[in-house]
Parts: sequence; structure tokens; C-alpha cells
Amino acid sequence: MRAVYITDFGGPERLEIREMPEPSVAPGKIKVRVSHAGVNRADILQRRGLYPGPEGYDPHRPGLEFAGVVAECGEGVSRFNTGDRVFGITSGEAQAEFVVVDQRLAAIVPEGISLEIAAAVPEAYVTAHDALVTQAGLSEGESVFIHAAASGVGIAACQIAKARGAKVIATSRTAEKLDELIAYCDHPIIPESGPIFAEQVMELTEGQGVDVVLDLVGGAYFPENLKSLASKGRMILVGLTAGRKAEFDMGLTLAKRLTIKGTVLRSRSVEEKGEAMAAFASDVVRGLGREYTPIIDTVFPVESVREAHERVESNKNIGKVILSF
Repeated sequence: MRAVYITDFGGPERLEIREMPEPSVAPGKIKVRVSHAGVNRADILQRRGLYPGPEGYDPHRPGLEFAGVVAECGEGVSRFNTGDRVFGITSGEAQAEFVVVDQRLAAIVPEGISLEIAAAVPEAYVTAHDALVTQAGLSEGESVFIHAAASGVGIAACQIAKARGAKVIATSRTAEKLDELIAYCDHPIIPESGPIFAEQVMELTEGQGVDVVLDLVGGAYFPENLKSLASKGRMILVGLTAGRKAEFDMGLTLAKRLTIKGTVLRSRSVEEKGEAMAAFASDVVRGLGREYTPIIDTVFPVESVREAHERVESNKNIGKVILSF
């Protein structure tokens, strides 16, 4: 089978397509013939040697999400049959013509949704749903502030928050990207001076602050997030694209009685990821094509994987970048 392979850690030029042995199905798992696979920032970090997969996954084989058709079911599989159209998440190796995953990490693609669109869903929407609903407990009538809202996870988060009846404030770096967000948030904003935005948030919330911050950026955004939160606010940290370190006033966490959580899907156990997938499947999948409409930026043939990585790495994409097999 063809598979994306990292020859050595570094830039996009380190990527190539290799012929690899097909994986063998195992009990409780399904083997999927992959039609499309998403490209995520985690793949960029893995290519650089900064974010290897968990034990048991080839560090040279990227790919966290896929859509395709079940080619074979292992012993004990009860949720799927050969020929089912599925999408799902894994901890690596999804950017290949075949992938084997635990049945708990996949779901049926709804009728009317193409496999191309389906490939843009799993990593973004499972991550966003887990962060906003499971971790933050976002409820109707609350307000949420979402960073990097034109990214795959950002767009998913805006749509999930709106569907739950929340007021959405969202940031992006450019006016072009903000134009794409108007349908999904109440107040799209560009930080006025780098990562300085707390005053804008306070104005939009009449001085109260937001109930939830979903931070996909980290770094210098962290102290401004604390200033933007309301009393008893919750911040969920999902990404660190702006850096791993920040200087901030810990007194704000005490005075406002804030809750700060970090979360990541990839390193969780299969059981934990299965729970996140099940919550997503019951709450989001039925609304695909209606409340939840994934945005695809570009679809690249797998032979153009280097260009796909460059697209994501340069932050030019609005929505998901997809590989087709």
C-alpha cells in the first residue's frame, strides 16, 4: 500500500510516498481502505520530530484521522460490517491506503456526506466537542471565546458552541479569515495589537468577561485569556502554537476563582478516546450537513503531501487540508 513517510525529521521535503505492507486486522479492530485523510498541525510537529505518536506507532508515519470503507472486521467487532463507510481517529499512521483502528474510534458516515467531507470531521470535531462540552461544560446562554477560529478545530468549536446556544466571540489573524467566520460566531475580532484582546472582550460582554475560553494558541495569549474570563470562568488549553511558556498574574486565578484545564486526544488511552468518540457520535454526527458543516480549504492528492504540509504550516488555510488516495 502507499503511505506517507517521514524520511528524517525536518521540513516538508522530508516527506515521501512509500510502498508499505498492509496492516493486519486484529480482534476488536477494523481495517479501513482509506479514501481521504486529514492533515493536522500535529502532523507538522511530528514531521519536525517534536510530537511523536504513542508507543506502538511508527514515528515516521503521520495521520490522526481518516475516512473510508471497512475492508475487514476483526474477531469480536460488532459495530461495523465490511463495506460500511466510516470515519474516525487514531494516534498515527492514518495517511495511508489502509489503516487498522479499534472499533470504538470510528463511526458511520451519515447518508449524504461524502468521504471527502467526512475526512474533515473527526479530529477537529471530536477535539472541539470534548473541550467545550465534556471538559468546559458549556451550556446554553453562556459565552465562549475561541482562538484560531478559522482552523479546523476553531470552526468546529464555533459551530458546536452556537448549536448549544452559546454566545461566540472568536479571533483570527486576518480580515479574510474573519469573513469566513461571520456565519459561525456573534463577534469575530482581530486582536488590536498582537495578543492583546482582553479590553475588546470586556467591551463585548459589558464588563463581565466570558464564561469559557478555548485556547488553541497558548504562549502570550495565556495572560490575556485570564483577563478575559468572567468570575468562575473556565479555560481549556488545547494548543501551543504561540509557545509553551507565558508570564501571568496567578492572583487572577484566585480572585476570579478560575478553572484552567489542559487537554489532548492523542496520548489518551483507547478507552478514553472511545468515550470522546462516543460523545461526539451521539451529539454531533446526526447534525452533520446542518448545524455542523465542515469547511475544506484544499484537497491534495497524496502525491502532493509536501504542498499540503506547506499549506498548513504557513497558516494560509481556512478550514481543513485533506489528502486523497
